[in-house]
Amino acid sequence: MTYFELPETTKVQRIIPKNTFDSYTNSQQKKLFSEKIIRITWTQKISKETVNLPYDEINEIQIFKIELKIKDDISVILEIIDKAIPYHIIFIVEYGNDIYLSTSKKHASPTNENTSVIDWTFKSYWISKSNLTYRLNLKSSIDTIFKNLCVQLIGREDLASHSLNSIIHTQQQIYTLKKEINRLKSSISNCKQFNKKVELNLVLKSKELQLSFFLKG
Repeated sequence: MTYFELPETTKVQRIIPKNTFDSYTNSQQKKLFSEKIIRITWTQKISKETVNLPYDEINEIQIFKIELKIKDDISVILEIIDKAIPYHIIFIVEYGNDIYLSTSKKHASPTNENTSVIDWTFKSYWISKSNLTYRLNLKSSIDTIFKNLCVQLIGREDLASHSLNSIIHTQQQIYTLKKEINRLKSSISNCKQFNKKVELNLVLKSKELQLSFFLKG
C-alpha cells in the first residue's frame, strides 16, 4: 500500500534488508532493528527523472515504509537510516491501522562522506490510516515538495512563505525555550527561598512570552 498519490514513475517497491545498516549500528542498535521492525520497504522515489521537476538543494526524496512489530516511537532507528543514506527520506512508520510520518532536513558530513548530519526532524503524531491528510504537492520544485510537507507536519501553514532554514531555526528556538521553561518550573517547585522564587518566576514569564511569540509567528 502506498500513501501518497504520486505518478507511477515514482514507484520503487523494493525491500531493504535490515542488516543493510549493520555497519552504522552497535550491538544494542542492531537489536532494536530486530526486535521492533518487521520490514523496511523503499516504496517511491521523487526526483527530476520521476516527476519532471527541477531542484536546488534537495535533488531526491525517498519514501520508506517501516512496518513495526510493536507500536513505538523508533526515532533512534530512523536517525541511523537517515545518517546512512545521503538522500532526504520520508518515513511512513506503520503499526496495524496506525501510522506516523517523520522526515529530516540534513546535509552531508564535512568529515565523513559516507554519513549525513541531521539538521532537524519533523514528525506527526500517530494517526489512523483513514485520517491521513498529509500530501506531497508536486509543484514548483523538489525542494518545495519537501518544505511543504515539513510545514504540514508542524501544522504551521503561515510559515509556507519562509525558507526551510528559517523554519528550522524557529523550531530550534521553540524547542530550547520549552526546555528552559520546564527547567524553570522545576526549579521554582523546588525553591524554598521566597525572593529567589520571585526572581525565577519573572524569568519564567519572560520565557513563556517569547515562546508565545514564536508559536504565533
